Amino acid sequence: MALKPSYILAIDQGTTSSRAILFDETLSVAASAQQEFKQYFPDSGWVEHDPEDIWKSVVAVCRAAIAKAGIAASGIAGIGITNQRETVVIWDRQTGKPIHRAIVWQDRRTAERCAALRKGGHEAAVTAATGLLLDPYFSGTKASWILDRVKGARRKARLGDLCFGTVDSFLIWRLTGGRVHATDATNASRTLLYDIGRGAWDDGLLDLIGVPRAMLPEVKDCAADFGVTERKIFGAAIPILGVAGDQQAATIGQACFKPGMMKSTYGTGCFALLNTGAQMVPSKNRLLTTIAYRLKGRTTYALEGSIFVAGAAVQWLRDGLKIIRSASETDALARAADPHQAVYLVPAFTGLGAPWWDAEARGALYGLTRNTGPAEMARAALESVCYQTRDLVDAMRRDWTSRARTVLRVDGGMVASDWTMQFLADTLRAPVDRPQVLETTALGAGYLAGLQSGLYPAPDEFAKGWKLDRRFTPAMKASESARKFAGWQDAVARTIGYRK
Repeated sequence: MALKPSYILAIDQGTTSSRAILFDETLSVAASAQQEFKQYFPDSGWVEHDPEDIWKSVVAVCRAAIAKAGIAASGIAGIGITNQRETVVIWDRQTGKPIHRAIVWQDRRTAERCAALRKGGHEAAVTAATGLLLDPYFSGTKASWILDRVKGARRKARLGDLCFGTVDSFLIWRLTGGRVHATDATNASRTLLYDIGRGAWDDGLLDLIGVPRAMLPEVKDCAADFGVTERKIFGAAIPILGVAGDQQAATIGQACFKPGMMKSTYGTGCFALLNTGAQMVPSKNRLLTTIAYRLKGRTTYALEGSIFVAGAAVQWLRDGLKIIRSASETDALARAADPHQAVYLVPAFTGLGAPWWDAEARGALYGLTRNTGPAEMARAALESVCYQTRDLVDAMRRDWTSRARTVLRVDGGMVASDWTMQFLADTLRAPVDRPQVLETTALGAGYLAGLQSGLYPAPDEFAKGWKLDRRFTPAMKASESARKFAGWQDAVARTIGYRK
């Protein structure tokens, strides 16, 4: 008698690497694997990925995790996928081959197009339908750019010969052998093309942005049937049962199921989400209104603040300036930095996200002296992430003052730094909770697949299993925290005011 499948495979396809984690029936990690892939920077502010690199890395890490766990693929009850949101892939429906490199969420090449749409008076209508702002961060204008630049692409798109999708859609297509072209509500909500109130693609927006309906994927719940993998890929046909964009998956992994709960994820960028329940809350502070998740046809909304550069600032120290060899060195450097130097890094390498939304801003350093060295630079990079988070949380409190929870749940690679999390609590003047499981993005994707398969319990029961590793509470004097934050605000104002 065959054993009932008791594992879930979570695919976490990120901006700089792909990861696969196998969870057992208790949601414990059985095995994992990770692989980085190449980043392309063809012009200033442009960021691209080769979709074939993404695909190969995903298959490789999944096979590696299965092998490490020592199980057969037939023992996997389902696959959950979480992905870098807003990154665009367009591929040929017949061959499955991309027609252009993927344009990454960080990419700013469509800034002029977005500015023209704003000047034309379209932003209010776009925001009312999508909850988003007209910014090159989002998927729609990227897709239109590819269609305009690749010869014959617009004609093929109108005929339905091309597929548009975020990375989840591309992976689903490849995993199912081209049988399924689908996405989930959270990824659809980040395209500038999806009406989050009606839960449908919007023809007016499609015409405005220039994306033919014939190339769009079907939109499903986050926990749903997304098809079955081809047997030859992993050695068994495995159902794909859960999909969510990375920040929404982290929200689920952090068990932020109740209105007022907040989480912030620190990866390449930083993204804070505040659960607003069934209520769509329009922001008066240039935050985004977005879909947190959709389960059993019921949509839960969130306010979101997006920071484009968080962990990427540490990568810059390592790969650009070469003053560190690994990200883990920054904690000790920050502790050793001269406390009398007020060095500020505004990491606008690809523009500024919420609440400024300045696509043309570029990075700047302030307060340098002859004594400034690697320690002060590392501290400034870590502090910049905390200051940007304070900007987001302050805006959320203004939009949802009476109900916003004062504790922030954090996750992602950067939260392993005790120094950074303590400075974050000092900057926010509020507690910061770090969970025992830091990779909550993969956990959220795995939970969705396990929920759909029946392996994992309902959200309320899942939430009871959330475990605290450490709570960081404010220790710095309020006056000192205010002084430091005022310096940050001045640095941002100077950066926005500068134009080359």
